[in-house]
Amino acid sequence: MSRRRLLIGGTTGAATAVLAAWALSADDSIVNWYRRRNVAAKTERKKRPLPSRTEQVASLQAGHVYDILIIGGGATGVGCALDATTRGLRTALVEADDFASGTSSRSTKLIHGGVRYLQKAIMQLDYDQYKMVKEALHERANMLEVAPHLTRPLPILLPVYKWWQVPYYWFGIKMYDLVAGDRNVKSSYYLSKKNTLELFPMLKSDNLCGGIVYYDGQQDDARMNLAIALTAARHGATIANHVSVKKLHKTNGKLSGARLKDEISGKEWDVQAKCIINATGPFTDSIRKMDDPNIKDICCPSSGVHIVLPGYYSPEHMGLLDPATSDGRVIFFLPWLKGTIAGTTDMPCQVTHSPRPTEDEILFILTEVKNYLNPDVEVRRGDVLSAWSGIRPLVSDPNKPDTQSLARNHVVHVSPSGLVTIAGGKWTTYRSMAAETIDEAIKSANLKPIYRECQTDGFLIEGAHGWTPTMYIRLVQDFGLEMEVAQHLAKSYGDRAFAVAKMAAMTGKRWPIIGKKIHPEFPYIDAEIRYGVREYACTAVDMIARRLRLAFLNVQAAAEALPAVVEIMAEELKWSEAEKARQIKTASEFLANEMGQMVNRASRDKIPINLSKAEIQTYIKRFQIIDKDRKGFVSINDIRRSLKSMGLTPSQEEISAILSEIDVTYNGQLEIQDYLQMMSAIKSGHVAYSRFARMAEMEEEHHEKEALNKKITVERSGGGL
Repeated sequence: MSRRRLLIGGTTGAATAVLAAWALSADDSIVNWYRRRNVAAKTERKKRPLPSRTEQVASLQAGHVYDILIIGGGATGVGCALDATTRGLRTALVEADDFASGTSSRSTKLIHGGVRYLQKAIMQLDYDQYKMVKEALHERANMLEVAPHLTRPLPILLPVYKWWQVPYYWFGIKMYDLVAGDRNVKSSYYLSKKNTLELFPMLKSDNLCGGIVYYDGQQDDARMNLAIALTAARHGATIANHVSVKKLHKTNGKLSGARLKDEISGKEWDVQAKCIINATGPFTDSIRKMDDPNIKDICCPSSGVHIVLPGYYSPEHMGLLDPATSDGRVIFFLPWLKGTIAGTTDMPCQVTHSPRPTEDEILFILTEVKNYLNPDVEVRRGDVLSAWSGIRPLVSDPNKPDTQSLARNHVVHVSPSGLVTIAGGKWTTYRSMAAETIDEAIKSANLKPIYRECQTDGFLIEGAHGWTPTMYIRLVQDFGLEMEVAQHLAKSYGDRAFAVAKMAAMTGKRWPIIGKKIHPEFPYIDAEIRYGVREYACTAVDMIARRLRLAFLNVQAAAEALPAVVEIMAEELKWSEAEKARQIKTASEFLANEMGQMVNRASRDKIPINLSKAEIQTYIKRFQIIDKDRKGFVSINDIRRSLKSMGLTPSQEEISAILSEIDVTYNGQLEIQDYLQMMSAIKSGHVAYSRFARMAEMEEEHHEKEALNKKITVERSGGGL
């Protein structure tokens, strides 16, 4: 053991010396490690009203010649739009689905430099890896500064279970701090075993030596994506979601425009542009083949699955990193919006518009989580509230003759016809990727911007200008909002929260005065749906997944809130009854397939019925009390009648929510076999809780109480005679 420690000490010392020598001999000297880049960006809040989507689409149809047309409304695309428009270029952006509808809303929610990449940089003496980490750490600090309402510093614990790993991990994390320089979030530190368990009490204590805590950032990724898009629109960019590109136009062999289609209205038209940027993530190759059908694919998609567990699985203000899982992958375990995110996996996959989580990937994450939690915390399959898959677009570099190996970072490529493709990279570096892309676009298309240099370093994002950590108190005092709702609005909308609050309906209660919740368990209110339409939400999926994050937090709660969401959107967008039904159907399919609802149900249904004979008889008795007509199934009317007999008068939404938990056939009926399957799943931990099961138990108690009262009445009556 002493030799091993000596070897590690020597290795780390040598690595430190080598890294210092690198920086001194490289193009960025050690002096520049700590030199903060200051750009005279215009960060004043724009007074320009946000154009409606109708106005944005009309602008695209008006015959303007744009300097830049960006295809793709993910993080990189909207970053390019903001960069281009703030340089004074006439900019347009179109997105076939919704802003952040793909990978950009399905991330780990971390803003990070990449501890793993730094480890490779040191161990493999790889200067490119070091530069990538250094750039990402600068961008991490920038994101925390320009959108403080949507981001926060997050301490992440590295639990250590072998003593010799303590100096090894400590050195690596300290190097992470060193490379960040004055852009470091907070300094890392070592914790004893006792202090580690105080901060992360659900951690497994056996053989625990201590922990090392370092800081990265965390964000609400879809809201951040949208905020960047809205900022670009405020500064003059023409942006439109649900507008697809059907064809690229060329003049004399050079790209000159594109054929667009509004996926909402079905209308098609042509738009002219001097330069076209392909920022479509996993769909990079489909746009490249519009330009040249004979090119080779460069995108190698990889699936990353995340699950959401209840908030009690982790402390509210600390995450956990498992740097070495059973098969070498890294697992994060992070608090997020009162829940706990666990992930991610990394598996090759096919490019699809609707990636789905698989049961195997969910079980892998749960198994790894279980390895780190103490035995008191029972990790149950039924605690998975939502699950989703995001496609990471790893790419090979078409600028190099050997395109077999995947690029570690992003790639910017210009085709012979002038198509500028930006691919790869990660969320944290979206801004620097965009800056490099616009630089290349200006050069390749000979554009004439007002500012040649990037203007977005330090550029405040929508909602950041008037935000303060205590702003929510004014929302409570001025509008009569519930405190939790006010905190949520302040964190999601920043200084625009006041505009949201002004649209909130009266509750009819003494307190809160305004703000009707769309689901009792979450702080989302009616006004957010109306405001979300002004933030370009066009479909129910846009709303529940990306304007509100309900689908990502709890798929069942999203299904329960869906009818109310559609009703309010229908008022704003003038939907017919047929359109309302179509929206509910589409959103229900999205929740079932892409947010884990179906895989959760399938997992439950695979569990054999492991009930004893006495338990089965008990549950059959309860079922038959509700099924008074002995039909063999329970309908919504049966549930309503049962609740009414107990003196309860639930709404239609509450009744539907009770039935939807176990209505596997989606026909509004629950059969006895489904009920027994549910009770078996609850017993085995594959389902955490069922309102229907509780209702059946209450009905049985009520039924027995009534029978007892009737018996007592009869006995008393007989005694009187």
